[in-house]
Amino acid sequence: MTIHPLATPYSAPARPELTGGRRIGVLLSHGFTGQPASITPWGQALAEKGYAVEVPRLPGHGTTWQELNTLRWEHWYAEVSQALDRLVAENDAVVVGGLSMGGALVLRLAEEHPEIAGVIVVNPAVASKRLDVKLLPVLKHLVGSFPGIANDIKKEGVEEHGYTKTPLKAIHSFMQAWPIIIADLPKITMPVLYFRSTEDHVVDEASQPLITSGVSSRDVTVVPLANSYHVATLDHDAPLIFADSAEFIARVTSAP
Repeated sequence: MTIHPLATPYSAPARPELTGGRRIGVLLSHGFTGQPASITPWGQALAEKGYAVEVPRLPGHGTTWQELNTLRWEHWYAEVSQALDRLVAENDAVVVGGLSMGGALVLRLAEEHPEIAGVIVVNPAVASKRLDVKLLPVLKHLVGSFPGIANDIKKEGVEEHGYTKTPLKAIHSFMQAWPIIIADLPKITMPVLYFRSTEDHVVDEASQPLITSGVSSRDVTVVPLANSYHVATLDHDAPLIFADSAEFIARVTSAP
């Protein structure tokens, strides 16, 4: 299977001389039908601060939408879990972050790993008001895909390089994980940084209140992104995401 040249995972080592002598790891996950290119600039910005960064390629991404349709939530979660295990083993503290479905994946990691120091999400998806979502259990057997959801970017000349089609069996598997994630949100006690585009054509407003009211953390910061669409990590507000993320990581991983 040929892998898109921009789907290469990104990895950077810790530079403790830049982070007060401590080794700090950061796991970043891309979203559904996307690939590492959508968040690698975010990872590179954090690596420049001295953080060890891992941006894995989720299985079935960066190849073909048909391959993605043979894979499920369990495969994507296993990939980020393995990346987290490596970071935890090699660093003094770890923060996780994700875009869209990547946000849902890292929320699940935070629910199951209380040792995580902080969570950063950008337009995460754990719910939807779309009516056709209720028809997916039937539609996925009748239709292979819907039109793609990639490239929801306000900034001209920028592309996410995601799939042009949305595989229905795969996305239904993702949505089947939503109730479990929502039910376990109270297990999240670590600080949360939540970036939300004010205009998003992929993820509607249903997810934010569920997440911000569902977590037990008393340290929840919501940052509105007024000049970006869904893929905000490649959009006009990317510098804001990068800067605020770096400050958040430094704060939540500081030595007691």
